[in-house]
Amino acid sequence: MNIGVPREIWSEENRVGLTPPGAGALVEAGNEVYVETQAGAGCGFTDRDYESVGAKIAHSPEESFKRGDLVVKVAPLAEAEVIYLREGQAILAVHHLVVSPKKVLSRLSDAKITTISAEFITDRDGSLPVVKPTSEIAGRMSPQVAAHYLEVPEGGRGTLLSGLPGVPPAEVVIIGGGVVGRSAAWAFLGAGAHVTILETNTRVLESLDELFRCRVATMLSTPVNISKAVSYADAVVASVLSKYEEIVPMVVSREMVRCMKPRSIVLDISIDMGGCVETSRPTTLTDPIYTEEGVTHYCVPNMPSAVARSAAHAWTNVIYQFVSEIAEKGVEAAAGEDGVLATGLTTYKGRVVKQGLARNLDLDYRPLKELLGG
Repeated sequence: MNIGVPREIWSEENRVGLTPPGAGALVEAGNEVYVETQAGAGCGFTDRDYESVGAKIAHSPEESFKRGDLVVKVAPLAEAEVIYLREGQAILAVHHLVVSPKKVLSRLSDAKITTISAEFITDRDGSLPVVKPTSEIAGRMSPQVAAHYLEVPEGGRGTLLSGLPGVPPAEVVIIGGGVVGRSAAWAFLGAGAHVTILETNTRVLESLDELFRCRVATMLSTPVNISKAVSYADAVVASVLSKYEEIVPMVVSREMVRCMKPRSIVLDISIDMGGCVETSRPTTLTDPIYTEEGVTHYCVPNMPSAVARSAAHAWTNVIYQFVSEIAEKGVEAAAGEDGVLATGLTTYKGRVVKQGLARNLDLDYRPLKELLGG
């Protein structure tokens, strides 16, 4: 199969769809891999790195797209990219179609594009294998971001995460006990902060209590408890997970933010799916913060792109098995034989195959099994 790897064009998206080792493994399996020139530059991968493992360099975005029967990206398709799509292609990426521009959705339909949304892929145990490493990165980065923006020169409260003898540590409140929340909690504990986690699922709360051996405080995530917790927080990490067919719910209101400590910080990790804090709006890696209601907000949708090399290796590690399977069998056979891959299909030949997504986008829905002939 021909596989295209375009250079990401979203602002400050430094990751790449395939690393050189991943591209090389696909070439060894008999595939042709076309990597757009400088596609790996943000991760420190050169064109020579790709050529040395047998990949071919595409000299324009149009070539990298049109060469590929399967196109592998990280970021969602941009409006400027959909003009390069050709009929019948498959595109694997973090598509976030629920928040995509209408022009993108229209082109997917017109060109009969099959989209494999990495954020939807669900393992048999209910976990999200592609989302997990990205979420772990965001969680592990949270303490270094919070520590930096709590410093006075950055407009922060001047609070040291770890505290010191005679001075209490920072109060960190994490909303959501998923992968981001657990990873953030481990990292904040390692930095010496006092951590509180709020979660809606009581079984998750029990598992968190066992995991951290009572070293974190746990609370049921209700509006009253969230309001109480954020009022005493120096840093709030909001990491509410949606079903990826819908925009995440807003759980922290403007009034709650208004009642937070002056010059404290909110990290809205859910911003890539609309954000779960009412005062949040997307920011960038070069202009990552703003102040609203006297509170610093960090709302970078592609937070892992700050550590692009590590993030690209983690991404390739988890998506390689799906790319390899599609390359060997084709989308139809791979989706028909492997229920895991089928969970990632959001459109098949231009038709929306996720019911919740179709409902939210006001588009027609067709079950995947029906389109695959049962």
